Amino acid sequence: MNISSPYRRVVLKITGEALGGGGTLFDPAKVEYLVEEICSVRGISQIAIVIGGGNIIRGSALKASLGTTGAVADYIGMTATIMNAMLLEDCLKRRGAEAVAVTSIPANALAEPYLFKKVIHHLERGRIVILAAGTGNAGVTTDTGAILRAGDLQADIVLKGTKVDGVYDKDPKAFRDAKLLQKLSYQDFLVKNLSKILDESAVAQAKMKGMPIKVFDLFKPGNLRALLTGQDIGSTIS
Repeated sequence: MNISSPYRRVVLKITGEALGGGGTLFDPAKVEYLVEEICSVRGISQIAIVIGGGNIIRGSALKASLGTTGAVADYIGMTATIMNAMLLEDCLKRRGAEAVAVTSIPANALAEPYLFKKVIHHLERGRIVILAAGTGNAGVTTDTGAILRAGDLQADIVLKGTKVDGVYDKDPKAFRDAKLLQKLSYQDFLVKNLSKILDESAVAQAKMKGMPIKVFDLFKPGNLRALLTGQDIGSTIS
């Protein structure tokens, strides 16, 4: 690696809304921005990306609007993440990056099956791996999936890319006096009930594994590169 980083291997959790949303499944400007940010950190750290599917459909939305059976709704949501992974893989490849889409649900014509040893092999060879379909299990969020995959892959940290610049003690959109918490323990996060920014089950799993989580604003240009080169931005849960 040409640039020094405190992290050899990271798992980056990205919401599907980084690719689109608001009535547009795939927003060309959003996709271009995300691809540019990822390409800017090639060679700094080994990167596995867990992608959500919120720009297409969320299982929770199907349950609420149609009364869809829970497991069925969750699996439909997982298929949305496979579409996002395929798109991101293609966009990265067309920019000259080596990228591989991997899925926890068998879909051999679309993406490689998730085998953690094979994913590590790809990462060690400098490929960006996009992990789709969460863990392949209903009832498990992609946040939790990111923590579990980070454990499998022996990652140094999970980076949770959001629309805000870290974890606040209360909703910064609703309260002007909300304070950014730059460092907090897993227990602090759970006790303060801060689950709007990150799923509680994910934090509980991170606590069990001793896996640090960095919450940061992915939509500020250069933030991802700043993090991977050791700048202290966002909030660290550890």
